[in-house]
Amino acid sequence: MAIIDGKSIAQNIRDKVKQEISAFKSNHPRFSPCLTVIQVGNRDDSSIYVGMKQKAATAAGIDFVYKKLPEEITQSQLLKQVQALNEDDRVHGILVQMPLPAHLNESAILEAIDPQKDVDGFHAVNIGNMSKKDGSPLFLPCTPKGIIHLLKSTGTIIAGKRAVVLGRSDIVGSPIATLLTAEDATVTLCHSKTENVKIYVKEADIVVVAIGKPEFVKGEWIKPGAVVIDVGTNYVEDASKKSGYRCVGDVEYAEASQVASAITPVPGGVGPMTVAILIENTFLSAKRLFEASSKRSVSPLPLELKTPVPSDIEIAMAQTPKPITELSQEIGLTASELEPYGHTKAKISLDVLNRLSHRKDGHYVVVAGITPTPLGEGKSTTTIGLVQALGAHLNKMAFACVRQPSQGPTFGIKGGAAGGGYSQVIPMDEFNLHLTGDIHAVTAANNLLAAAIDARIFHENTQTDKALFNRLCPAKKGVRQFAPVMLKRLAKLGIDKTEPESLTAEEVSRFVRLDIDPDTITWQRVMDTNDRFLRKITIGQNPTEKGMTRPAGFDIAVASEVMAVLALATDLKDMRHRLGQMVVASSKAGEPVTADDLGIGGALTVLMKDAIKPTLMQTLEGTPVLVHAGPFANIAHGNSSILADKIALKLAGSEDHLEPGYVVTEAGFGADIGMEKFFDIKCRVSGLVPDAVVLVATVRALKMHGGGPEVVAGKPLSDVYTEENLAILQKGCENLIKHIQNAKKFGVAVVVAINRFTTDTDAEMNLVRELALKAGADDAVACDHWARGGAGAIELGQAVIRTCERSTKDFKFLYDLSLPIDQKIETICRELYGADGVEYSDLAREKIETYTRQGFSQLPICMAKTQYSFSHDPQLKGAPTGFVIPIRDIRASVGAGFLYPLVGSMQTLPGLPTRPCFFDVDLSEDGQVVGLF
Repeated sequence: MAIIDGKSIAQNIRDKVKQEISAFKSNHPRFSPCLTVIQVGNRDDSSIYVGMKQKAATAAGIDFVYKKLPEEITQSQLLKQVQALNEDDRVHGILVQMPLPAHLNESAILEAIDPQKDVDGFHAVNIGNMSKKDGSPLFLPCTPKGIIHLLKSTGTIIAGKRAVVLGRSDIVGSPIATLLTAEDATVTLCHSKTENVKIYVKEADIVVVAIGKPEFVKGEWIKPGAVVIDVGTNYVEDASKKSGYRCVGDVEYAEASQVASAITPVPGGVGPMTVAILIENTFLSAKRLFEASSKRSVSPLPLELKTPVPSDIEIAMAQTPKPITELSQEIGLTASELEPYGHTKAKISLDVLNRLSHRKDGHYVVVAGITPTPLGEGKSTTTIGLVQALGAHLNKMAFACVRQPSQGPTFGIKGGAAGGGYSQVIPMDEFNLHLTGDIHAVTAANNLLAAAIDARIFHENTQTDKALFNRLCPAKKGVRQFAPVMLKRLAKLGIDKTEPESLTAEEVSRFVRLDIDPDTITWQRVMDTNDRFLRKITIGQNPTEKGMTRPAGFDIAVASEVMAVLALATDLKDMRHRLGQMVVASSKAGEPVTADDLGIGGALTVLMKDAIKPTLMQTLEGTPVLVHAGPFANIAHGNSSILADKIALKLAGSEDHLEPGYVVTEAGFGADIGMEKFFDIKCRVSGLVPDAVVLVATVRALKMHGGGPEVVAGKPLSDVYTEENLAILQKGCENLIKHIQNAKKFGVAVVVAINRFTTDTDAEMNLVRELALKAGADDAVACDHWARGGAGAIELGQAVIRTCERSTKDFKFLYDLSLPIDQKIETICRELYGADGVEYSDLAREKIETYTRQGFSQLPICMAKTQYSFSHDPQLKGAPTGFVIPIRDIRASVGAGFLYPLVGSMQTLPGLPTRPCFFDVDLSEDGQVVGLF
């Protein structure tokens, strides 16, 4: 007879797991398996069992988290604890120690555990799959799995044997019967209602007893040579023992051991195996989840191409998007990093940046364009078409990072910004309208600050210092306290005090009076609608404002500094700092007044706390798109957010066996505007360096620059644009050449994407390609992704891959920040625009002096100028020379981190045209959006 030494076998398993964890960690230093055990109440036996698990886990190199919860915890509270662990990607195994107090539903709690973390193996998904013939459970229950291991350790061949299981509990009896059946044994399951149990036992080659009755099975019942597994643990009185008790199993060990060929002792048999298998399961879970987190595989959505190409909204509505949860899993996001907004879009938690901080960034590509016509040249369409080609056709992990469209152009002259044709973001109606409410949050934050400015002026003009102080620092139960934001103002004033009562009268006056000079207020109210009649207004006309009127105005929301802060923030803390640093005016003494001086920086951050998270959507072909921020490029810095780019670069990043993917981000309008700001503003803040510029050109726009008739939205195109004309096209390529040369000044490779229209000829394509390569482009490719989706941009994708792989990243900025304000402006105007010089209005010169005195001269420059020409005059096409750039005003976006000169008559709130796009927008009878394009 052999004693099955469960203690020794269990130790071997634990040692093996420890070695495997160590080996896996040596190849993957971030690997850190974690087991969390929840114990409810203070049962001594439960505490002992948890302690055993903790000791074993720690010895194996597994992090152990012990959550001891009060016995009176409610079912709902416990379920929330379990759900939090489910969503915590640092936790790989969850175990709820049984038994639970009577008021808790054990089954409901066990079913709440994520099956992927159910290391005890009791979830219905795992039990169900274990019971199916072809099922694949993620985990087997610990004790039954351990029993199979013990049987095999004796050399017993289970297949064909007769096995009897006594006891049908969910923990041992039923699952071990299932596992024995799976090992091809013939199994009889006996229980409390089974008659003549010993008859079945006498015929068994394998006996497993788990009924909790001391020494129930007698030795005489055992078939000679049978293998006996005794799961029972029972305490019987024994005066010879110091404790007065001894531990026995469910089998009469002394007699059974004389008959059986092998038997487990109690203790030291099955018990140690349960803990060992728990440790093994935890390692398997951690390894599985770790490997899954490193896998990326996006399944493309098929496109049904039609000729002629239907409208954008018809194409978008015809495609069924993937559930956003499915896409998130494909790109490697965890459940805790996703906040769904319906079925087709979701916010992404910034926590993903910490989890993937070890990854090297993917390839970084910025899409810019030549100087456009009012119809646009398909920059967004090319961005989407390129990522569809990379992701759906070239088997690369590829992300598009685009801005959220403004409602202004959506209902104005330009229409939506989801791309077009068979290269779109979907659902395009949701993308072009409210999305996840970020622009609304920007509008709310901006206008709260605007209200605070005028309210503060009003209250300072109508109250004494004492009254102001009493209201700003009211006594609560006889005690005054400064709000935390007020301490910043005190520090700025050089007042090193934290108790309101300690301020002198002079300090109180300095503290409560911002003394804003109304003539210096630069902060406008905003709205996300093109409304020309709000460009200049008078506020304060109601009698309640006591005659405190002043001229004011509105900007479009996407030109707000709050939007720029959102786009340039690197984390929540940075956004809070930037919002607080926004300068809204000067005091009458000439000192800058900030949002934090007004005490509103924290409130603005609260309004923006969800907006800081990028939104995940998808293309028509099911590849991922990150939508975030929406600053205009002509009157703001015109790029999607740094955070969206950084998240995408990590999700597309490389590690171990993962090759780098591609992040394609878009810079607004022409490259002289959006690309320059991408390099000189966005890249300065982010520290990111692009591998390549994709410069989008169209024959239509190049012909316009070559002298073609004016292109006007809503009017038919001249035949010049639909018929071959190489002479006009060649002359117009001066514009493309200038943009290529500009990009090269930043030391970045350039791929020209010729967005081909149906009327363009091969000769025109060849001419543009030839001139682009002569001008220094690294490649030039014609593409028709509008008509064919990603398939139409495969050559472009291949060109981008080649260019990125040989990129040397010899990147440089156009100007040094230490230069005076006027020299930085002139560098941009001369080097990029081709101007002969710059002319400043008196107001602009005054602003330069003010901002220099206030310490803002080190900020980069964000030119606000027309997108329709290199110059200030939209009528100057091609690559004009001999012009002077007029600067009529300069404003400071100190929180965002730039100064923006206003060039010529540039407006910061667009107006509606004679026939706005909204004429075509409506709902169909079945509630579908129609008319968006």
